[in-house]
Amino acid sequence: MTMVLAAAGFALFAWWASTGLILMLDRLPRWTFPWTMAGASVLTAFALWGLAWSSEVTSVASALCAFACALVVWGWTEVSFLTGWITGPRTTASPAGTRGWLRLRHAVEAIIWHELAIAAGFLVVLAVSWGGENQTALMTYGVLWAMRLSAKINIFLGVPNHADGFLPEHLAYLTSWFTRKPMNLFFPVSVSAALVVLALLARPVITGEASGFTAASLSLVGTLLALAVLEHWFLVLPFPSIVLWRPRTGAAAPAPVALAREPIRDPAREPAGARVDEDAPAPRVSLLRSSAYGPSAYSLWRR
Repeated sequence: MTMVLAAAGFALFAWWASTGLILMLDRLPRWTFPWTMAGASVLTAFALWGLAWSSEVTSVASALCAFACALVVWGWTEVSFLTGWITGPRTTASPAGTRGWLRLRHAVEAIIWHELAIAAGFLVVLAVSWGGENQTALMTYGVLWAMRLSAKINIFLGVPNHADGFLPEHLAYLTSWFTRKPMNLFFPVSVSAALVVLALLARPVITGEASGFTAASLSLVGTLLALAVLEHWFLVLPFPSIVLWRPRTGAAAPAPVALAREPIRDPAREPAGARVDEDAPAPRVSLLRSSAYGPSAYSLWRR
């Protein structure tokens, strides 16, 4: 059990640290992006070497190595997207009022190269670990891919909290395909399917049927899947998940919404001859820079 908890803790820390590092790098000046991509590419080359080695070894250490290397390969696809290097042929928002299949086509055009890069990354991990007894990396990458695709579909169909604080300014046009709804029909289906897979992964570990390498591998992948399910719930809960990485990214805490109030008029204190326009409209309150779920996309992009 100690080994299982250690593996789960390692997965939790790796998930939090890798996400925070990517967000921090993405908030650096744009002239640093080529250096970020170069560093990520070098690190990915070492990760592929680690995958090749760990795929032939069945030990707790090799499971941890394979898991970490898969995160590095996945991180390369994330960095390439968030820095704007690999996105899609469409780099502008859909015109106002665009709906239906045309809106879907525009959304796909905006990210299609990124999706193909993710698929290519999966094929690379598959090729490097092909025939090996340790398939932790392939399962890790598969969970990341499936759950990220599920999150994108849910955001497109409609959820209350878009987590758009993760998007940098140069990708702001992507929010034109975000839909804000209390819920969509795909959300419970996607979360339920993930929970079924999670139960299947956890059962051998809980019952003691798996031990050593297998238990470590399933614990790593299962913990990552559980975190992905948690990220899905962040999409419908009134909690901005970006705050989990605020100390790392330097994002400021959401400011409270200050509502403008009309001063109370005292006729006794009005200057002589002053006229009060009773038909004047009440002052408007702008919520552009804030939302019920924390900082809005606008306020985060402007940082």
